[in-house]
Amino acid sequence: MGFGTGIADLLRRRGGLLRVRLRQRRTQRRVFQLATVLSGLALAPSAWLFLSEGDRVGTVQSAPSAPVAVVFGAGLDQGKPSPYLEHRLVAALDLYRAGKVRAILVTGDNGRIEYDEPDAMWRYLVDHGVPQGRVVRDYAGFDTWNSCTRAHRIFGVDRAVLVSQDFHVRRALALCEAAGIRSYAVGVTEPQDVTWLYGGLREVAGAGKAAVNVLLTPDPVFLGPKEEGISKALAEAAKR
Repeated sequence: MGFGTGIADLLRRRGGLLRVRLRQRRTQRRVFQLATVLSGLALAPSAWLFLSEGDRVGTVQSAPSAPVAVVFGAGLDQGKPSPYLEHRLVAALDLYRAGKVRAILVTGDNGRIEYDEPDAMWRYLVDHGVPQGRVVRDYAGFDTWNSCTRAHRIFGVDRAVLVSQDFHVRRALALCEAAGIRSYAVGVTEPQDVTWLYGGLREVAGAGKAAVNVLLTPDPVFLGPKEEGISKALAEAAKR
């Protein structure tokens, strides 16, 4: 009797352990499946941008002529353009000097008195030979969607060459197209350092936000009245 009871207890314990292990495996499988689905959903917008916008990304040399180059802000270093922003500005200079564009719209953040991306970008381009009247500043380009929709609705840009780092330009293309701007993009290449890696990872979240903006096309943070800076710059260029 005691021997039989011991065997039964042993079998029950083993059965209990087996059920626990099966539950653990089912839980692990569900966690893995959930993680796979969430990863797919997170990466889907990035895949959409890569596949849909890649044929309109190139270099200064391959860029078609357009009235305007749009340069997106990318941070300041002691009031001057950060290295990444300077590289964008150099590409815009090359477009202008090659006769690919006749005006440059610099769009960035001026949400604080002590932080002024557009003026820093304007000074850089003017100091490097672009006439003052050909560089127009947008002080409310707080993110890519704000920059794109304001470029079209406030400054009247219908066709442009967009300038940014290669990991960002596809998102800029999709957003500017959704805002009403026929666009081509110059992708500025960078060494694959920590900053480049951070920028690339940031684009995963940015791509999801871009998909929402393309679907909903919200108003920018600041809309305001129309501005004539671009039309005046193009009229000035037409006289020469």
